[in-house]
Amino acid sequence: QNDATGKSISLSSFRGKYVLVDFWASWCGPCRAENPNVVKAFNTFKDKKFTVLGVSLDQDKAKWLDAVKKDGLTWTHVSDLKYWNNAVAVQFGIQSIPANFLLNPDGVIIAKDVRGEELLKILSTNIK
Repeated sequence: QNDATGKSISLSSFRGKYVLVDFWASWCGPCRAENPNVVKAFNTFKDKKFTVLGVSLDQDKAKWLDAVKKDGLTWTHVSDLKYWNNAVAVQFGIQSIPANFLLNPDGVIIAKDVRGEELLKILSTNIK
């Protein structure tokens, strides 16, 4: 999918890192409430082969990018602005948000829908 500048981003480009594929939207209250936890995890582990790929289910590009800025989400973000028909969300079978998948450096899903302290705990266990 494309990022905000129109650049195509593929999940495979993150191979070799732990990646949290984070499905969210600017209009999703629980997503926005979880963002500080994701920011904390990102800032704690970003120098240890960890990153986040934000997949937005927004329809309004301005609201999406405003939420990214307001919440301090400094990692890569993509969206096709197709709401629940977001191609990546459909591919991952997303039925509700927030939702996420933690992939290991080989691209294998090692955790699903981890939030808050649980995310930090799993990252601490896996990332040395």
